[in-house]
Amino acid sequence: MNAGVGDVLRLEGALTMLTAPAMLEVGRRRAAEADLVVDFSAVTEADSAALALLLDWLRTARAAGHGVSFRALPAGLASLAALYDVDTLLSLSGASAR
Repeated sequence: MNAGVGDVLRLEGALTMLTAPAMLEVGRRRAAEADLVVDFSAVTEADSAALALLLDWLRTARAAGHGVSFRALPAGLASLAALYDVDTLLSLSGASAR
């Protein structure tokens, strides 16, 4: 599902209700350790569970004084964030969220 490369958490495949729970602690650990870049370029499917992960990782990073940025967010996931009015929290304009 993922591979950590340097400070980048690269997600792969489907990120849905079925697969997201397995990623929760991985992202929390990385977000608590340092600034985190989450790369979605290899994600093939994402639903609201993926959005919940992003918000959780953002909360974890902020609590630790770190930032999170998102690369290549799938259009559907960005649309969900806008629908739920959390797109500004995620800094989807390209800036990192802190």
